[in-house]
Amino acid sequence: MTLPILLGCTRAVYRGLDGLVITGRTMDWLNDMKSNLWAFPRGIERDGAAGENSIRWTSKYGSVGVSGWDIGIADGMNEAGLFANLLYLVETQYPTPDISDFRQPLSLSLWAQYFLDNFATVSEAIAAMESEPFYVVPSVSPDGKPGTIHLSLSDAAGDSAILEYVEGKLTIHHSPDYQVMTNSPIYSKQLALNEYWRSIGGTTMLPGTNRAADRFVRASFYINAIPKTADPLQGVAGVFSVIRNASVPMGITTPDQPNISSTIWRTVADHTNKRFFFESVRSPNVFWVNLDKLDFTEGSPVKKLTLTDGSIFAGDTSAQFQPTEPMKFLSV
Repeated sequence: MTLPILLGCTRAVYRGLDGLVITGRTMDWLNDMKSNLWAFPRGIERDGAAGENSIRWTSKYGSVGVSGWDIGIADGMNEAGLFANLLYLVETQYPTPDISDFRQPLSLSLWAQYFLDNFATVSEAIAAMESEPFYVVPSVSPDGKPGTIHLSLSDAAGDSAILEYVEGKLTIHHSPDYQVMTNSPIYSKQLALNEYWRSIGGTTMLPGTNRAADRFVRASFYINAIPKTADPLQGVAGVFSVIRNASVPMGITTPDQPNISSTIWRTVADHTNKRFFFESVRSPNVFWVNLDKLDFTEGSPVKKLTLTDGSIFAGDTSAQFQPTEPMKFLSV
């Protein structure tokens, strides 16, 4: 089994005026992930796709997500405004459970979707993880790269959390101050590097390479330097400008460093207005989905907005999702 959800990316949370919260992220990878947009209703019964003892749940919230190869969700927002993102982290070391381990396994392909299905806020999600009810079971990508990732969460209140498996143990960084996330090194070291650059000052000099640490510094400076606004259109434009600044140009890859690859698409989530924006680097247009216009009622069909057939979208695409068979998340 293979899991093509290996991500080198940048993510940043913007907090504007009058409660406006917007998160943007880039997806950087070596090749086309054949991504489509999926809409999942409430009431879906799921299992962790990791064997007989997999964790099981029924989705409480509807959500929209971006798939990787249509076998897992790499990025998405639910109807309560919770946004989840998977990013590459080469230092990840997953747990090695023993026979006495009470936790249940969860396939890496469902890690983001688990949070989108179950929680409205970052605080709820982190409180649930205090008992660590599951452990993530990894796999590898089609080109043989290990599925080493970490996960970020942000919500409509501007709260934020980073979840990493470091030396086999789950590490959680939870604070509204943790606005930015990239790839290597582990998050505690990223914060230390950022403190160094803060002492220099972003108006004096910023690191300009496509390395993860440099993208972290640039995104951290610019997400707080752009104007604070209550206007969602201006806010979304500002966040897009920040993550474009942290993007890696097309054709730029570093074979021995999978966390340095070309940006293939970008998303921006307006938590406050429940609007999810998508931009492919190969498309002339940005388009969006208004979650309030989707039918998430239990029993309604799973729907899909197909991007892999060459279709070009612009503007509000909420009405263009089509019923489809449920996603078959990759099992391990």
